[in-house]
Amino acid sequence: MARKLAILAVVITALALTTASVLGVAAKFHAVSSSINNDGSLTVSFDERGLGNGNIDYTLTADAEATWVCLNGGGKNPSAANKRDFNATLEAMGSFEAKNGRVIASISVGPPGPDDFSCPPGQRLRLASVSYTNIVLTDTTNGTSTPVPDASRVFIVV
Repeated sequence: MARKLAILAVVITALALTTASVLGVAAKFHAVSSSINNDGSLTVSFDERGLGNGNIDYTLTADAEATWVCLNGGGKNPSAANKRDFNATLEAMGSFEAKNGRVIASISVGPPGPDDFSCPPGQRLRLASVSYTNIVLTDTTNGTSTPVPDASRVFIVV
């Protein structure tokens, strides 16, 4: 009987510790920002706190619109036919190790295009502008999401 009580006490203690550790994780995004790199990709930087130990998986989604153009030797876009818009919903994933219950990291995605769009001889393909809206960063490990500020950048006025 004493052995059964000892085993029961161990099981109850293990359950209590497991419940406490699960309830102790209160994942919350402390800071999040968006920027567009020189290549037109969206970079979302974030600081998430209240995490346990181990790897935390993230998904970044965004609606993107990009305009690609052909430029002649003088840096001008000579024809409206030498411009193409691309729209897409983009997704990127990342996994980062929590340190002291915290992840500080960045994830990048995009831009959409140019796919098979190409320029005639003597012209260069360039990204003219890009914008990202409906940006959402999700911690898929803990089921936490946060909206991210929209971002846009014009490289070439056409």
